[in-house]
Amino acid sequence: MRAQDFIFLDFEASSLSPQSWPIEAGAAWLDEKGNACSWSSLIRPAPAWPRSDWADAAENVHGIPQQELDHAPEAGRAAQELAGLLAGRTPVADAPEFDQRWLERLFAVRPGLDVPLIRDFNDVADEAFDGLVLDRLYEKLSRQPRPHRAGPDALRMARAFAHARAIATGQRG
Repeated sequence: MRAQDFIFLDFEASSLSPQSWPIEAGAAWLDEKGNACSWSSLIRPAPAWPRSDWADAAENVHGIPQQELDHAPEAGRAAQELAGLLAGRTPVADAPEFDQRWLERLFAVRPGLDVPLIRDFNDVADEAFDGLVLDRLYEKLSRQPRPHRAGPDALRMARAFAHARAIATGQRG
């Protein structure tokens, strides 16, 4: 699989509970030249999502106040935009068990959107790289701060993948 076939996803959410809902979606991918590109959007909660599932502890991590979501794009709009970005690509995340749930919850507001299966970042990295290149990927990842915002977190994964790809193809070290 080519590096351009992957899209790296991240979500921020109302909490980590089973009833949680996405409050921000982020995606990052590599263009044909290996440059990392990204998209992100805050998400206005869908009417069916329980506002009572807001966790102050989650807000302390991502720093997005609940009232900021009242002016965010509607969930259906964010779902449609993200679906367009996912088309033809394999989604990858570093916490697929959570991100899959939030992707499904987001896409459920727009019936008819296909929900792809999110692959685990570690599995994809292990398949794509080995040895020193794999070590350099994780070194790059660990040296980039994790801001706990969906767009920058997705971009962090894409940049680490691009770095490893460049080493593997002899473009830089």
